[in-house]
Amino acid sequence: MTKDKLIEYLIENQYLRNPKIIEAFRKIDRQDFVPADLKPLAYVNEPLSIGQGQTISQPLTVAFMLDLLDPQVGEKILDIGSGSGWQTALLAYIVSKVSGHKLSIGSGQVIAIEKVLPLKAMTEENVEKYGFIKKGIVKVIWDDGSKGYEKESPYDKIIAAAAADKIPEAWKKQLKVSGRLVTPVGHSIVVLDKISETEFKEKEHFGFSFVPLVSGN
Repeated sequence: MTKDKLIEYLIENQYLRNPKIIEAFRKIDRQDFVPADLKPLAYVNEPLSIGQGQTISQPLTVAFMLDLLDPQVGEKILDIGSGSGWQTALLAYIVSKVSGHKLSIGSGQVIAIEKVLPLKAMTEENVEKYGFIKKGIVKVIWDDGSKGYEKESPYDKIIAAAAADKIPEAWKKQLKVSGRLVTPVGHSIVVLDKISETEFKEKEHFGFSFVPLVSGN
């Protein structure tokens, strides 16, 4: 399958609906984020191994979760479990795009957090193929994602790529009021909207499979 055919499939099946996300899928090439030996499979609609027991998520799932997240230009987003960096780069493209194809420092930022050190290095190497780190649009942190990253909080949006048993309280606290969190919990994707400091609105989408969130020492 080619990149164009994959995107066409995702659009036809209503997983890609937002024009900003569709453009990001066209501009940020998944092939740049898979290991060299798997590049021929980059546009297959399935998860692929990136080593360390982790995967780059299925394109369908990434498209669906980004659609739920609804990232906007200028937002600060926490990306938990960055893996090989594809979702990080997609988000960076969306939040920093100002006009045409120009990127602007300070117009949005993605804080990517990764617990597995070789994958943190992989995120940095792959994301910088697009210059996002040099431009200050992406910052990659080596830490336990289950704790979020308080130093850069609060966040407009938070998204996680690995499943926890429940949503960590730290994520809820680090989310702005009126912000949105999208995360796998078990075999579901949960959307959490923060209504006030203590009130949240939750919606659950069933039937997904994710690697577990790496946390602890």
